[in-house]
Amino acid sequence: MAEADSTPKENAAHSRGMLHALPPTIAWRYRDFRFYSAARFLGTMAAEAQAVGVAWQIYQLTHSAMALGYTGLALFLPMMLFTLPAGHVADRYDRRTVLLVCYSGQLTASTLLLAITLHGVRNVWAVYGVLAIIGTCRCFAGPAAGALVPTLVPKEHFVNAVTWGASIFQIANVTGPMIGGLLFVIDLAHDFSGRFAVVNGAPLVYCFTILALATFLVMILQIHPRGAGEQKGFTVDTMLAGLRYVISTRLLLGSISLDLFAVLLGGAVSLMPIFADTVLHAGPHGLGLLRAMPSVGALLVSLSLLARPIQRSAGRTMLICVAGFGAATVLFGLSRNVWLSCLALFIVGATDMISVVVRSSILQLATPNEMRGRVSSINWLFLGASNEFGEYESGLTAHWFGAVRAVVLGGIASLAVTGLWSVFFPALRQADKLTAEDLIEVEKQFSSMEPVG
Repeated sequence: MAEADSTPKENAAHSRGMLHALPPTIAWRYRDFRFYSAARFLGTMAAEAQAVGVAWQIYQLTHSAMALGYTGLALFLPMMLFTLPAGHVADRYDRRTVLLVCYSGQLTASTLLLAITLHGVRNVWAVYGVLAIIGTCRCFAGPAAGALVPTLVPKEHFVNAVTWGASIFQIANVTGPMIGGLLFVIDLAHDFSGRFAVVNGAPLVYCFTILALATFLVMILQIHPRGAGEQKGFTVDTMLAGLRYVISTRLLLGSISLDLFAVLLGGAVSLMPIFADTVLHAGPHGLGLLRAMPSVGALLVSLSLLARPIQRSAGRTMLICVAGFGAATVLFGLSRNVWLSCLALFIVGATDMISVVVRSSILQLATPNEMRGRVSSINWLFLGASNEFGEYESGLTAHWFGAVRAVVLGGIASLAVTGLWSVFFPALRQADKLTAEDLIEVEKQFSSMEPVG
């Protein structure tokens, strides 16, 4: 499974349930995990920087909340079409190869964005078309990446790897928006004697994205994971197996759907250009700061989880944190001070981070390896619905009610969803330890349906 082996002492500690006794850096002993983590950092940072550039560019062209919402819709629609086939691809083919193909496609799409901008194309539908290509590539890359991680480290170190992965993701989420915001206001005309005065703003962001994605591909080429797909033929039955498994496994369904509805209703990321411009009057620098603050909160929490991982009451902790996410979203919507808004977004990221670690651990520990691609594709669809489609939902509600009311109402709805899910999914509420054995036992207690293999 991985290139390094656990010591007998570590295995004994694991068998006694003493995961906290293991070194917090245990996952970094594995070469493939190190290369994958470096690649993921670059890919995420590139995507976040590009998101700032695209959002600000479209808002400058349209000054429309609906136009911002359509960016999320363009990324989400391919997920609706290709999610189930993407999961089957992740289980059938080499997952590293799938990532290489998908990120090559994203690199090409970023190059198209650069070309569109340099040629002065002001038709936002051209941008939406390129975003649809990016959404398609992400749709196939997401399940492959999610199913790849458990093959990089031994099972007993998986939660540690998930927590480190979340930390790396948040570091990239902090630096990506900041880089995007800074590059957007830099003018390189003087460096080139005025010959390339057009190379500023969004073009610089896209150049950075292209460079980072190219390096990502080099990093992925260095890993050699074990445990390829099951090599079954493509049929409707095998394609739907992941969906049936999620529906029949109450812990999976509860944790994934909770994130779906809480973030779908409470997300405010797509409206940040409006808040930065017309509510907080902070400009593109402020937009980069606002985009980074959830990641700052998430990063600090993820680092604390490495030192003190969640030992007990994992499900209840997740529910409390999702409720905190909704309350902080309401605070952000009501704030008129940039620093109070940053604090609210910091809490949004901190609470969401704990939810991410719990949900990701449940997803992988409760799913057999041969099903992980298809189950991860369902999770990826739910994440896309909550994030990309959530951007469209936010733009639509902001168009109807105004940006402030849309965010406040969304936060209140997230609080309501959390309360309902604590009643509808008692297995999630009772989940205690983040181990495969404990999660299986809880599932048996609350589910009347047998998981579909």
